Amino acid sequence: MDGGRPTAPIAAIAVDAFTIPTDAPESDGTLVWDATTLVVVRVDGGGHRGLGYTYADAATALLVHDKLAPLLAGRDAWSVNARWIDMARAIRNLGRPGICSMAISAVDTALWDLKARMLGVPMIDLLGAARDAIPAYGSGGFSSYTVQRLRDQLGGWAREGLTAVKMKVGRDAAADAARVHAAREAIGDARLFVDANGAYAREVALEQAERFAADDVRWFEEPVSSDDLEGLRLLRDTRPAGMAIAAGEYGYDLFYFRRMLAAGAVDAIQADATRCGGVTGFMDAAAVADAFGTPLSSHCAPALHVALCCAARRVIHLEWFHDHARIESMLFDGAPRPRDGLLAPDRTRPGLGLELRESDAERYRIR
Repeated sequence: MDGGRPTAPIAAIAVDAFTIPTDAPESDGTLVWDATTLVVVRVDGGGHRGLGYTYADAATALLVHDKLAPLLAGRDAWSVNARWIDMARAIRNLGRPGICSMAISAVDTALWDLKARMLGVPMIDLLGAARDAIPAYGSGGFSSYTVQRLRDQLGGWAREGLTAVKMKVGRDAAADAARVHAAREAIGDARLFVDANGAYAREVALEQAERFAADDVRWFEEPVSSDDLEGLRLLRDTRPAGMAIAAGEYGYDLFYFRRMLAAGAVDAIQADATRCGGVTGFMDAAAVADAFGTPLSSHCAPALHVALCCAARRVIHLEWFHDHARIESMLFDGAPRPRDGLLAPDRTRPGLGLELRESDAERYRIR
């Protein structure tokens, strides 16, 4: 106790990295990959252990081990905001975007998870629920897929009850309209989203938006680079009726989200707690979205985001990303699955409700 206030010194911080091969080659409009690296942080304090993670390079784990863990050891685990400030100050000269923010994200999430476990409550109740469950949309449809695999994956999600699905475009602009049409045929009445990952030039993106509208595409993500706020605003101002322009997954700080929203660049903004500063950063991004009256969606990492999306007022849906959903079901006990198109946190489990299955993860360890 400290002046009547409970304290829980951070006793230990452990970090591990695992690289998991994809189940097939994957690509989008601007990137090709065949494996994903998961960085897992565990924080001990108050007789409990909190878990956080990010999808990032193994260098992120090294930064946690060398820079953040020594800084936080012995400090009060209850004071999560103070610990976030400690970490943000410590990386000042290293550069905030990228690896530093992802390292902070994993540790911050572990601290929030630890706090919830010390209190014996699920994360959704610690943050304060706005809803009990959140709509999930299936996300995959990689550019590397054959048309048949694209149809099978997206159509399968629609048959399982997901009311929206998303596919990748931008690798081959000339072939994209046909692939989008094939997806529309496979999913029936489900809503169809596309994600170009910033692959198109402005003129091409404008043309593609008109083509995609013929198949009732409702969400056009990163039609141009997310750094091109003027281009995003151009697309938003000229898009077909009913098609939302979205971006934001590369936001590492609140200034990024504020700039994007102040520019009127998007109809909906995305935030990723594995990149933007953990639970603290995600809920801060939700407050910015609230201030601008703009809908918010989470990016990837569905097992981490489900409680956060159920707590943030402006959230409209959660991304059920194939690669991450597969990894989380492989390696975490307690990873949720959609039911009737919704994802809900397990309120019988404290914190995020996740436990790393270390015996299953060990074969993928790189650190």
